[in-house]
Amino acid sequence: MSRRLLVTAALPYANGPIHIGHLVEYLQTDIWVRFQKLRGNRCLYICADDTHGTAIMIRARSEGRSEIELIEETSEAHQRDFAGFGIEFDHYGSTNSEENRTLCHQIWQSLRDADLVVERSVEQLYDPEAETFLADRFVRGTCPKCGLPDQAGDNCNCGHTYSPTELIDPVSTLTGATPVIREAEHLFVQLEKLHGFLNEWVADSGALQPETANYLKGHFLAEELRDWDISRPAPYFGFEIPDAPGNYWYVWFDAPIGYIASTQQWCNANGEQLADWWKSDDCEVHHFIGKDITYFHTLFWPGMLKTAGFSLPTKVHIHGFLNVNGKKMSKRDGTFIKAETFLKHIDPSALRYFYATKLSSRVEDLDLGVDEFVEKVNSDLVGKVVNLASRVGKFANRTGLSTSYPDDGGLFAAAAAKGDEIATAYEDGEYAKAMRLIMELADAANPFVEHAKPWEMNKDADRQDELRDVCTVALNLFRQLAVYLAPVLPELADKCGDLLGEPITSWEQSQTPLVNRGVNKFQRMMDRVKLEDLEAMMEESKEEAAKEADAAPTNAFNDSDQPLKDEPLADEITIDDFMKVDLRVARVLSAEQVPEANKLLKLTLGLGGDETRQVFAGIKAAYDPEKLVGRLVVMVANLKPRKMRFGLSEGMVTAAGPGGEEVFVLGIDEGAQPGQRVH
Repeated sequence: MSRRLLVTAALPYANGPIHIGHLVEYLQTDIWVRFQKLRGNRCLYICADDTHGTAIMIRARSEGRSEIELIEETSEAHQRDFAGFGIEFDHYGSTNSEENRTLCHQIWQSLRDADLVVERSVEQLYDPEAETFLADRFVRGTCPKCGLPDQAGDNCNCGHTYSPTELIDPVSTLTGATPVIREAEHLFVQLEKLHGFLNEWVADSGALQPETANYLKGHFLAEELRDWDISRPAPYFGFEIPDAPGNYWYVWFDAPIGYIASTQQWCNANGEQLADWWKSDDCEVHHFIGKDITYFHTLFWPGMLKTAGFSLPTKVHIHGFLNVNGKKMSKRDGTFIKAETFLKHIDPSALRYFYATKLSSRVEDLDLGVDEFVEKVNSDLVGKVVNLASRVGKFANRTGLSTSYPDDGGLFAAAAAKGDEIATAYEDGEYAKAMRLIMELADAANPFVEHAKPWEMNKDADRQDELRDVCTVALNLFRQLAVYLAPVLPELADKCGDLLGEPITSWEQSQTPLVNRGVNKFQRMMDRVKLEDLEAMMEESKEEAAKEADAAPTNAFNDSDQPLKDEPLADEITIDDFMKVDLRVARVLSAEQVPEANKLLKLTLGLGGDETRQVFAGIKAAYDPEKLVGRLVVMVANLKPRKMRFGLSEGMVTAAGPGGEEVFVLGIDEGAQPGQRVH
């Protein structure tokens, strides 16, 4: 029976352009939706721009225009970029819509009726230059626990979490100003009252990947859930809360409701009922998101839906981040590539396919290695798939297809039998497996053409019937591959349909060969990717970043919330101050993952003799544990031990860098002995 599916990708924020990191998610979702439609299921792909918040207000103000003008321009750019990569939404809306305002009121009233809302005064950082309160992500400063500088507003690379008001030397990333503490009334949703429901949903619904469910159970549900701060005081660009004048719903309240509002807009345009999609046991709801917004979609959002009587997610598909050449995307390296820049240089089908070869159902980061990208696309798509059609296409235009399907040694039947396994891989989000299975079929099909040598048959008038049979087999094997690849490569599927005079519209077309028909003139289907084109693209990205930096105010911050200028030196200290910090040479005796921690590795450090220390270091994203073993490092040996949930941390390893994958452990030349003091 046909299924009914409502599918969403996370709403892109309207404060910047789409880049290739964003595209991991939207292409992953588009592939899954196209697969479902090819299988005959009724599937809606819903999205919208996320338009509210302080950042939009500040940017519009700095550019001398209204927030409405800014978000409308951004929406056009976003949709243009998505279309360039073949991403087809059934509806693309905006969170700044009347439908969204109405639904926010409705869901808010449900939370009120359930006695989940409480009001209390809070201290919050306020930017005196921007004249606005600052969300956590708009503040950076020195960690109040370990002293590491330039850390995020709510957590440090050392593993600590804190309030932005606890930061030492905080700085606003909006203006570079020093924020001040001000008091304001905030509204909170008491999530702890939903603890029982959330615990059961996370554990038993099957909506989450096992690693995600375990993460939530270990990090959040094992203790009391904190109240969710749901309001922001004026000035703020968003929806004013009807029963709390002067206060606005925090962007993370109205953004996910935008999924429902965008569906409502589609229903209004198509004569359908919202309840059939968001309040029906017969409709599956699938969310595709990045791992950075897991908390909102797996605790806050299900709590809101349950309270308001909407359908809970059938599945939350969570993916990792994109790295390029093994590193975090970087404007300096030219690997922070905008979608529109990519489209100037490279066929978007190449990126669609490459991402598909990397995506699985697990929460894993992807790496776009430039050399691998060129090799894989050229070898698989040009050298194997398109090659089947290009080697016979010009002959088939003259011969047409045979009246019955010729003997191909069982190739078509074997590939048809693989259809269910490939379909299961798509359904499960195991795109990499699906691509491997399809390329195995391509590997089996190509020798048929190579051995038959149709280019030699073409020279012999007596072998034209034989040539027609070879063309029929080759083009049907190509068409079979095109059907299986259609969710990933819709443009190639269209070209195949044009060549053979029958558009690819159903998965079942892979099961029956085409015969007894003409073949249209062969058109080039795909060009090789050139390394020099990728290099030109990255160089252009560097130039774009440089221009943006030059145009930015001297006190502004870039997209990654890092200062454009070097971090200033700290205040002067005396030699006596310095000598209070006992820096020692240590050797890493062992290093291991801390499964329940996002950023930490557990290190055992040797200080000479039998003296060892256990240290939890926030370097998980930057280092493989096994590669640290045996290294000499510099540690702070007299730091007061700190009891963590994972064990006792008895010091700190020194490191440099902004965080994440760009953390560099300080080493010391071999010859130094563990336990020696660093002067």
